[in-house]
Amino acid sequence: MDFLSDFLTKFGAQLQSPTLAFLIGGIVIAALGSKLQIPDAIYKFIVFMLLIKVGLSGGIAIRNSNIAEMLLPALFAVVMGILIVFIGRYTLAKMPKVKTVDAIATAGLFGAVSGSTLAAGITVLEAQGIEYEPWAGALYPFMDIPALVTAIVVASIYLSKREHLSQQRRTADASFSTADASFSTADASFSTAGASFSTAGASFSTAGEYPSKPEYPTSRQEYRSQQRITASGYPSKPRERVKIWPIVKESLEGSALSALLLGLALGLLTRPESVFESFYEPLFRGLLSILMLVMGMEAWSRIGELRKVAQWYAVYALVAPLLHGFIAFGLGMIAHYATGFSPGGVALLAIIAASSSDISGPPTLRAGIPSANPSAYIGASTAIGTPVAIALGIPLFIGLAQALMGS
Repeated sequence: MDFLSDFLTKFGAQLQSPTLAFLIGGIVIAALGSKLQIPDAIYKFIVFMLLIKVGLSGGIAIRNSNIAEMLLPALFAVVMGILIVFIGRYTLAKMPKVKTVDAIATAGLFGAVSGSTLAAGITVLEAQGIEYEPWAGALYPFMDIPALVTAIVVASIYLSKREHLSQQRRTADASFSTADASFSTADASFSTAGASFSTAGASFSTAGEYPSKPEYPTSRQEYRSQQRITASGYPSKPRERVKIWPIVKESLEGSALSALLLGLALGLLTRPESVFESFYEPLFRGLLSILMLVMGMEAWSRIGELRKVAQWYAVYALVAPLLHGFIAFGLGMIAHYATGFSPGGVALLAIIAASSSDISGPPTLRAGIPSANPSAYIGASTAIGTPVAIALGIPLFIGLAQALMGS
């Protein structure tokens, strides 16, 4: 009961926080038909500033910490990125009216990480004075890249199998057509042979035996046996191998991951503390509020797109963030008891697992799975998944960490 009241208190406070307030504000003004627009160049600059700040803080923290402490949380982040894709592959993809390739792309987007949700989670932890490992933000790429790579590989394998089966069906149909033509030819041959037997019966009697007739197939099964066609069709052609490195390379070259990894490298290999404290740190929350406003307007615009596809995407987008967050929270608890991973770090791991990529994921999936419908995976993520992760996930997992482990 104490946990429930504490959660409701934190949730009420979260509703009043600038992060969620600007998100809701963006949704409201878009719903009212406002023509307010944030130029795309400014949006990209804000995202760059936020992610390079997160990367710098993570790099500085890694440089000043024990690398061994990161190993288990980083491993769990990788596991979560891969696991989320397979959860979507065998749940969302089984729902009515949901195309498998769209479900895989959606799961990949939900397995990847939202830089804005990560930034919002860090802001709330700092505002409440909850300690966490500064390198926890650097878990971003450990979950993001495996999720996107796994989604693209799984989709490629699925599409390859589907094309192979389609080719088998076309081959089988052509074989049956050939068999039917053979049966017709055989019937004509038998009729001609019968007339010849009637005309030349005496000659055959003199010869002592009839000439052997051609061994025409009497059924399709016999025809397939003669042609050495198995039940699965002709022997399959060697399947093209899915190349992993180009997918990884494309993910690393994405604007979001590039900014994060650049900040991480600069924080790890240089001494950027002075510019970090004087420039990036003071601007962080103000820029985040603008980003939330943009995301709110984008979320409303995507709701219409989501209606065009199956309602199961909406159900998935409501349930998946919390499910993924709880699984990651459990893994974080293991790291907590095994290595001393802080409660704030456990909450942050759950928050990034609950998030769905809104920056790096969509362009990567568009390029890696071009046959998937962007309205499905982007609509589910932006319109429902991100608000759920921010409004419910952040206070829920922070409150759960405080209730179970203290702060």
